[in-house]
Amino acid sequence: MQQIPLGSQGLQTSVLGLGCMGMSAFYGGATEAGSTEAIRRALDLGITLFDTAEAYGPFENERLLGRVLGTDRERVVIASKFATDFTDDGEPIGLDGSPEHARRAIDRSLGHLGTDHVDLWYLHRADPKVPIEETIGAMSEAVAAGKVRYIGVSETSAETLRRAHATFPITAIQSEYSLFERDAEHNGVLETASELGVGFVPFSPLGRGFLSGTVTRKDDLPEGDARRNLPRFSDEAIEANLRVVAALKVIADEKGVTTAQLALAWLIQAGTVPIPGTAKAARIEENAAAADVVLTANDLERIDAASPHGITVGTRNTEAGMARDRG
Repeated sequence: MQQIPLGSQGLQTSVLGLGCMGMSAFYGGATEAGSTEAIRRALDLGITLFDTAEAYGPFENERLLGRVLGTDRERVVIASKFATDFTDDGEPIGLDGSPEHARRAIDRSLGHLGTDHVDLWYLHRADPKVPIEETIGAMSEAVAAGKVRYIGVSETSAETLRRAHATFPITAIQSEYSLFERDAEHNGVLETASELGVGFVPFSPLGRGFLSGTVTRKDDLPEGDARRNLPRFSDEAIEANLRVVAALKVIADEKGVTTAQLALAWLIQAGTVPIPGTAKAARIEENAAAADVVLTANDLERIDAASPHGITVGTRNTEAGMARDRG
């Protein structure tokens, strides 16, 4: 798989990565054996970017990646994140962007991952109680100490991204972006990232399962799956949103690809590095093939017409989650 620059600071990654969250948290249904097989298949196919966070589990996802990627550490890019503080047994304490927490968090992540450095370390969510300059300043200390190669931010506003970048060069910003969620095109985040030379990493690039065809009704989601509580996954919203999926599937069928491959190719061709999440090796193979899909100008016009900004029904997160993500 082609390797490309992520941002302008020197980091190189595959054109799409693997989001590992669902292997350990929030979605349910994953097994360690299946997750291990998926990670190994991703490596076989040339995927080098593996995305985790200490909040996934908590801690369990970092430990999983450490176990599976240990012998391949030098040929992969491990991205992790911190924001919420936890007790040593994983009980959440609360959002904490203080320099003191940043220093503790990186050492804890390194221990869980079984490595001496993280390639890309994100601030998972900005703490409104702490100036972004203070948090980023502490993260830059980890770069100077050799514990981190590059730093990023996640789900910040364009203004916060600009302030963070003025403090220390930001390599990447991670935000939700897909044919189901196009706010980044309208809130200034994509534009600001491009202006500053900051790479853009879309999470949930398949609309949290809609664009992969795995969600057709709420009962498709396992008990305990966090998506059951999201407005976009109410019974009424699912019915409306599946009409968007159906329109995109017409285009995908004509090109001989899956709807998921169409959606990922759209993001790759836009210059972003999506990180679709899955714990199934077969899905890894399907997603990886999106790197070879070429969309014509006519394809792009038809995709925009089928899934314009604002067409999906229901917000992408709960009201509390949306408030938290406006940092």
